[in-house]
Amino acid sequence: MTAVGDIRGTTTDRRAVISLLRRLRSPEGQADPLPVWAELRALGDVVPAPWGGYFVTGFDVCNQVLRGRNWLVPDFAWQERQPDTERWHAPATREMTRTLSRLNAPAHTCQRRALGNPFDRRTLEAMRPQIAGHVSRLLDDLDKELHEYGEADFVTTVSEQLPLHTVGRWLAIDPGHYPHILDFTHRQVHAQELLPTKSELAVSAQATLEMRAFFTQLIRDRRARPGNDVLTGWIHHWDARYPDDRAAADQVLYDLTMFVTIASLETTATLLSNMVWFLTRDPARADWLRRNPGHLDDAIDETLRYDPPIHLNSRVAADDTVLAGVPIAKDAVVHVLYGAANHDPRRNENPHVFDIRRNGGHLTFGGGAHYCLGAALARLEARELLTQLLKRFSTLRPTAPPTYANRMVFRRVTSLKVTT
Repeated sequence: MTAVGDIRGTTTDRRAVISLLRRLRSPEGQADPLPVWAELRALGDVVPAPWGGYFVTGFDVCNQVLRGRNWLVPDFAWQERQPDTERWHAPATREMTRTLSRLNAPAHTCQRRALGNPFDRRTLEAMRPQIAGHVSRLLDDLDKELHEYGEADFVTTVSEQLPLHTVGRWLAIDPGHYPHILDFTHRQVHAQELLPTKSELAVSAQATLEMRAFFTQLIRDRRARPGNDVLTGWIHHWDARYPDDRAAADQVLYDLTMFVTIASLETTATLLSNMVWFLTRDPARADWLRRNPGHLDDAIDETLRYDPPIHLNSRVAADDTVLAGVPIAKDAVVHVLYGAANHDPRRNENPHVFDIRRNGGHLTFGGGAHYCLGAALARLEARELLTQLLKRFSTLRPTAPPTYANRMVFRRVTSLKVTT
């Protein structure tokens, strides 16, 4: 047994960590990751990764990394300092490195200030009737399928469609393009996995070409035919910022539009699917919430805590530092495990219990400068869906557990069959 680290008195075996990671990617681990998270936490708050770097498992330590100014995202500058340049030069990886989630100051600050708060209270109130209409129509589709076939897939009928229609309407994208957007989003995400294979990177590279072609044409068309929409406003802003450099303006516009679109799809869809699964598999739980609608937001937060749509996010040390008693060298990578942190019993008592009235805490939307841009919008979509669903489908229940994509970073429910 070869020890690769000693964390708070716990000797960590490389093979033990590899075994846990394999379990996390297995069908059993995807269906129920809680035991794996618990075993990783038992190894310490900071656990050496087999390939270098560290996993961070405890709530307080994860929170420290997410909010700390001495922790950066792995941007282009960091990637150029790595020995494995082939991975970081993959087209899909480089495409995502230009987006907000992989920018550090001052580039990140500049783009966030230009965006402001795109989903402030006033904007959300304006969007609420549109979202309510989307939910109503999608639940009509669900009702039709249930009556016709006796069973429906909640994921493909509702969960994946609601965020797509929401962001599509917000950016004034023709609904005829929605299926293609969803398709290349599912394929492009492989590049954002922890250890993507060459075949997965090839799939992501093709999706990236399609994604680039679509959003480049979208921006070109909108510049030619401006409207009263968010994208038109962005075009005016960045054209004014770069009056003599149209290519620079187009690059920022592409990065923003692409990122805001695809970042809002799978994560919100997973939240919606999880919410329905956790609430309807126990009829008493759904009935209680129906009688106590004041706890709708608590149910959403408990869903976010219990099974976060993003299981892992990465940061790099800006300088040599010490984290939970572990020396961390400059440029070393730490992987923040949201699920393990959210289930830390030091923060949430009996974390394995789904408790709507918990009033606990979670890190699912991140923290600090990179706090999730669309958190408020995701909550609004979940709240509107849950409100209408509880009123219209009093006996909705799953016919089988959900199925999941084989991933470690972005959680995706691929199917959730329901009936009444």
